[in-house]
Amino acid sequence: MLVMITYDVNTETAAGKKRLRKVAKQCVNYGRRVQNSVFECILDSAQCTVLKAALTDMIDEEVDSLRFYYLGNKYQTKVEHIGVDRGIAQDQTLIL
Repeated sequence: MLVMITYDVNTETAAGKKRLRKVAKQCVNYGRRVQNSVFECILDSAQCTVLKAALTDMIDEEVDSLRFYYLGNKYQTKVEHIGVDRGIAQDQTLIL
């Protein structure tokens, strides 16, 4: 299923900047960055649970925010894009 993850991490402190880097790095491991704090991830249920738990552990819930949008397996009809695209779609084959 396609899961869109967005986050807002307070970076007023050094600890916040560190949290931001950790959250972004974790998201990169599972999906593709489509905007600065927005990732599209193709995940199964187990991966989604693991990623959600990891990100939840990383943030400070008092000042940071995470959002998960579950777009399902038929996401192609739910996503419209206009403008410059960043790289290859998550579900496309990449040959090196």
